[in-house]
Amino acid sequence: NYPNPFNPTTMIAYNLPTAADVKLEVYNVLGAKIATLVDLKQTAGSYKVNWNAMDDFGRPVSAGIYFYRIEAGNYSKTMKLLLVK
Repeated sequence: NYPNPFNPTTMIAYNLPTAADVKLEVYNVLGAKIATLVDLKQTAGSYKVNWNAMDDFGRPVSAGIYFYRIEAGNYSKTMKLLLVK
């Protein structure tokens, strides 16, 4: 993601070599899901998703460490985000 650390938004970019069901979610340090950014089938290509530090209910989240997890087909990866205010 870029920028990282971020305030108030960060962009997560990813590439799909083939079509896949994609799920991109943000979690807090306790492992609770905060936001779902992508949950759909996408064709091969490059994608960018912005996260504005809001949870699924439209509430701003506090400063701190978060993790995003992307799953696409058999691929999955978890990366760290740092929100500073």
